[in-house]
Amino acid sequence: MSTTELPLHMRRERFDPPAQLTALRESGELHRVRTPFGNTAWLVTRYADVREVLGDAERFSNRSAMPFAGVDEEVAGTEEERRAGSLLLFDPPEHTRLRRLLTCEFTVKRIRRLEPRITEIVDDALDAMAAAGPPADLVADFALPVPSLVICELLGVPYADRAEFQGRAATQLDVSRPVEERLRTGTESREYMGELVDRARKEPGDDMLGMLVREHGDELTRAELAGIASLLLIAGHETTANVLGLGTLALLRDPAQAALVRDDPAAVAPAVEELMRYLSVVHTGVPRRVTRDTELAGQQLAEGDLVVLSLPTANRDPEAIGDGADPDVLDVTRAAAPHVAFGHGVHHCLGAPLARMEMAVAFPALLRRFPTLAPAVADDEVDFRSATVVYGLRALPVTW
Repeated sequence: MSTTELPLHMRRERFDPPAQLTALRESGELHRVRTPFGNTAWLVTRYADVREVLGDAERFSNRSAMPFAGVDEEVAGTEEERRAGSLLLFDPPEHTRLRRLLTCEFTVKRIRRLEPRITEIVDDALDAMAAAGPPADLVADFALPVPSLVICELLGVPYADRAEFQGRAATQLDVSRPVEERLRTGTESREYMGELVDRARKEPGDDMLGMLVREHGDELTRAELAGIASLLLIAGHETTANVLGLGTLALLRDPAQAALVRDDPAAVAPAVEELMRYLSVVHTGVPRRVTRDTELAGQQLAEGDLVVLSLPTANRDPEAIGDGADPDVLDVTRAAAPHVAFGHGVHHCLGAPLARMEMAVAFPALLRRFPTLAPAVADDEVDFRSATVVYGLRALPVTW
């Protein structure tokens, strides 16, 4: 699927939203678009409007926006099976019940305890790159394996299975593939996780899956446990991996900013927030269904209308950063803007503290280990991955 064939809200021009999307945001109006599932939705592009939708689960429902009605249930499973345990497909109070069981595992304090192990995982990956010598593929050799190993250890998923679960995740997120193929792959993912749940119930370990079984085994069904684990596994490696890949390329285009991240510990946390804002690797998140007749951005919306959000254009909205600064410029010294790359409201990314920690460790460690790191291909040869729910790079050949 070419970039021009993609739904408008999934198109990119390398690091940037296309000019057409920016023009839509500047118009201040909502516009009708086609989604990857063939239905019509209102596209929301302004920062304030995106935050309004994300912050109002009562008017804009995640649960009611399930886009796969009418598929072959023998292939893809029932809607109830597909939804089970997936926090993204529920509204409060069901969402609140599921999230409450996980929140304690993703507090900033709890994630800080993981920092030594994350540092070790990063250093091991860098050691392997150094031993193999240049050139290397930064995506395959660093950006993907680091968060994959972290989330595997956190959840209790065998890292030896990474090729299989990474392949399934890539298929599920690729909108160029037929819907039933993606849903069938989702069924396979849940079946795999169900087997891990069964093992954890027999012998719960010290990982998160073991914790859920020990402490909440009576509150969660097998399907819910498998669904929670599937969501965390996909979200836990896909998003961070793509920020690490794209973010490294963005930093290498500006050696002065790369040097700040490499040499100044105080610059790292603001740089992570700026990279999240600037890159916005998640195009839109889950579509929302309007629950009652309402108004947004001066447009009357009817009950049942579908709404999709452009997170990249929202994060590039001048209103989002203020001070007259240029939002289309990557500036790691920028005071952290309240971006929506992690979402907002009740569905704000549960794993945000973990993602921030991984990036805060990985970016400076990579740049310190290889101070002469550089792309090994020309700009126009870099392979951006567009037709997927999470934007990123298929590969990034580098040398040093």
